[in-house]
Amino acid sequence: MLRHDRDGEQRQQRARLLELEDDGGVVGRGHRLDALEVDAPGRPLRPAVTDPLVGVEDVLGGERLAVGPGGVVADGEGPGQAVLGRLPLAGQRGGRLHVLHGVAGERVVHQRPHLEGRGLDAEERVERVDLVEVRDGEGHRLVLARRGGSERQARSQRREREGHHGQPASGTLTAVTTQQTGGTPPVARQEPFQHTQHGVARPDPYHWMHDAGSAEVLGHLAAERAWYDASVAHLRSLVTDLKSEMVARVPATDRSPAWNRRRFSYYTLTPAGREYPRICRMIRHDPMSFSTESSGGTQSGDDIRTTPSDAPEVLLDVAELAEGKDYLELGVTVVSPDEGHLAYSADATGDEVYRLRFRDLTTGEDLAEEVPRTYYGGAWSADSQWFFYTVHDAAYRPFQVWRHRIGSPVADDVLVAEELDERFELRVRGTRSGDWVVVWAESNTTAETWLVDAHDPTAPPRRAGGRRDGVRYRVDHRRHEGGDDLLVVVDDRVEGRLLLAPVPGPEGHDWTAWREARPENPAEHLERADAFGGGVVLALRTGGAHLLRVVPHDDLAAPGRDVTSAVAAGGVHLARTTEYDVDRVLVRDESWLAPPVWSEVSLATGERTEVLRHEAPGFDPGDYLTERVELPAPDGTAVPASVMRHRDTPLDGSAPAVLYGYGAYGYTFEPEWDPALPSILDRGVVWVHAHVRGGSEGGRAWYLDGKLDRKQHTFDDLVAVADGLADRGLVDPARIASRGLSAGGLLQGAVFSQRPDRWRAVVAEVPFVDVVTTMFDEATPLTITEWEEWGDPRVRAEFDAMLAWSPYDNLPPAGGRPDLLVTGAVHDPRVMVREPAKWVAALRDSDPEWSPRCLFRCEVGAGAHVGPSGRFGHLAYEAEVYAWLLDRLGLTEEASS
Repeated sequence: MLRHDRDGEQRQQRARLLELEDDGGVVGRGHRLDALEVDAPGRPLRPAVTDPLVGVEDVLGGERLAVGPGGVVADGEGPGQAVLGRLPLAGQRGGRLHVLHGVAGERVVHQRPHLEGRGLDAEERVERVDLVEVRDGEGHRLVLARRGGSERQARSQRREREGHHGQPASGTLTAVTTQQTGGTPPVARQEPFQHTQHGVARPDPYHWMHDAGSAEVLGHLAAERAWYDASVAHLRSLVTDLKSEMVARVPATDRSPAWNRRRFSYYTLTPAGREYPRICRMIRHDPMSFSTESSGGTQSGDDIRTTPSDAPEVLLDVAELAEGKDYLELGVTVVSPDEGHLAYSADATGDEVYRLRFRDLTTGEDLAEEVPRTYYGGAWSADSQWFFYTVHDAAYRPFQVWRHRIGSPVADDVLVAEELDERFELRVRGTRSGDWVVVWAESNTTAETWLVDAHDPTAPPRRAGGRRDGVRYRVDHRRHEGGDDLLVVVDDRVEGRLLLAPVPGPEGHDWTAWREARPENPAEHLERADAFGGGVVLALRTGGAHLLRVVPHDDLAAPGRDVTSAVAAGGVHLARTTEYDVDRVLVRDESWLAPPVWSEVSLATGERTEVLRHEAPGFDPGDYLTERVELPAPDGTAVPASVMRHRDTPLDGSAPAVLYGYGAYGYTFEPEWDPALPSILDRGVVWVHAHVRGGSEGGRAWYLDGKLDRKQHTFDDLVAVADGLADRGLVDPARIASRGLSAGGLLQGAVFSQRPDRWRAVVAEVPFVDVVTTMFDEATPLTITEWEEWGDPRVRAEFDAMLAWSPYDNLPPAGGRPDLLVTGAVHDPRVMVREPAKWVAALRDSDPEWSPRCLFRCEVGAGAHVGPSGRFGHLAYEAEVYAWLLDRLGLTEEASS
């Protein structure tokens, strides 16, 4: 149940305030206290010290105004921050002001060398400060710090007329001028509202935030962003340093391997200094090569040196699409079989609604037709005259597939398929063979597939397996000496098996036409099968690692040849190989601390030939270590974790750690190169990927053991990893932070509530935290499709299970909470911004003393579920999160000196 501390508001009203009357602003609990030197003869503030500042007593009352660990002002105890100066109103920029400077409890809030390094004068003196204790009209005590000046007498007279009286005392402040860093957190109003389901009442005083487009909600979110910006202003120089380091690991000019079509090789090229890539092509020379090197020279930035006959074409410059926009993300980019047109779509707000256009690659001009509301995926007909695409419904669920004829009005488009069951999403893609367009409906547990003949695109779809509740499958078309058929990877066995099915005739067929080709191996999870002329490539996960296995067409059950990662804790995946009739495929091999390497792999021999190595300037993989540990969960399950660190950082209990977790949908965060990660490892942090149940790191059984009524396992696993690392003496038990996004944000919310004592800090990005309310709201995007993952709240047992761990309904007790950074985005279609906004408001209301330590970074303009777009925009965001984590872990200059 939702717990509110009703005494919190009264305590907040009784809080003492410091006011710098010269600037006219009120400063209180939660404001940053950067320095203090007080000399008040006759009416001393005690203790009257410069360093270390451990507490300040009221002038008259003698009640203690304490500054605890982390530098936060509170009534008698608890960490916090204080600042002295004028506060900006919502929507205004923070001003320049005089702030205090010194030591707060255990930690330096702002140190003089740091200020001097920023060009600030740490010795500027503010003379003749009158310190006055007064009571306002409601009897609340105030401590005023008045600067001398020509207007002081008039202001004093004005305050006396308003009923404020006090006894002056002289004093001197040592101050510096810096950017506004203080304020009080926004306070969301409460409105009586109660949900009652299954006889259970759930108070929801922030239910009014469901109208996220209202002026009131948007104003509140803007105030939250202003509070966040002000609260982290002292980290700006660190953010700049971190971003510079991260960007330095990104090659100035970045290009991809080629993907080949009949006449051209295609690739992406991001010129130096650009956020967004260009899609380019050039005439093919080696019909089997994935290299983008031409016979005439190499490609570098804007100047691509080639012979005239090799001159590359820029098909799409994404930077031009992004011009004047705060956000831009591509959806589909599919070249037609005759290589005459490019179908492409773009999202300019972050809400994953893509505008579909068609570009004539002969003229370079876009055609007139434009489809305004499409989703991911698309496929061409074999004659390049028709394009198949998906559209959303009002709940952002892709539910229809349409067929568009190139050159005709969009109003003439034809509906091909529609999915009315709201548990399912409808998708479309083409087969690599070019013979079929695959349309499939999929829920979290069940699938159904149809095929459209790409050579007869106006013919109706054919059933290719039917729908069985609780069974998901994926098909691919293959041609071989014996004819052609379908490869079917089906999960009717826990870890999956491979079956064969005939190509359906016009009447279609169901699963009874399938026959087994490769049985389940309980030690391996079979993810997919891709057919090529030279063999079949299976994607597998075993022992926590991802690998590929090549098997011949004539013996799909053969042991085959494994293609494994060549780097520690890495994973190898099939890369973009668009042609069917090949005897070599492109694979990508990388880890979190090893930039990707693309290689050609012979399907006949397994021979591996490097094609392209991603450069990471200044980065040496040998400086870092990755180890795998297993730690026991409460039920005895061994939970694996990948532990990453700089070679010079010991695992002896002295280093802080950041855990990252997700654990939902059977999704696995693959070990992909992260140019941001070395920046936090270089500062002595141990980074840990916790492979908790609910993901598929341990196969499908691992996923099933972390969903529905077993969801608590996910939360237990993350805490078990943290406890295990601490108990084994590997990391500092007092400095463990945790981070996760979306369903991983839910994970953070749950462990924040269930074990607040475990964490020094928590980062919950776009967290799905108001679980029960959202699962009852069928109008919310993606709700009904999620019932098979989290539970259907209309069923009492499933309602009870969700209610037991829903973070918004299970706030932790006041006191002892870790610092919390929450993110959200107004345009996020996956986690409505109201969820983090309501959670933050409820948390603050239930613990006012802790409230300033809760920050909400909300994207109030364009921005997506996963953050900003662009290769540098995302790194800027990562730099912000890392800076906050480093500060909370005591590793910033401000925190550690």
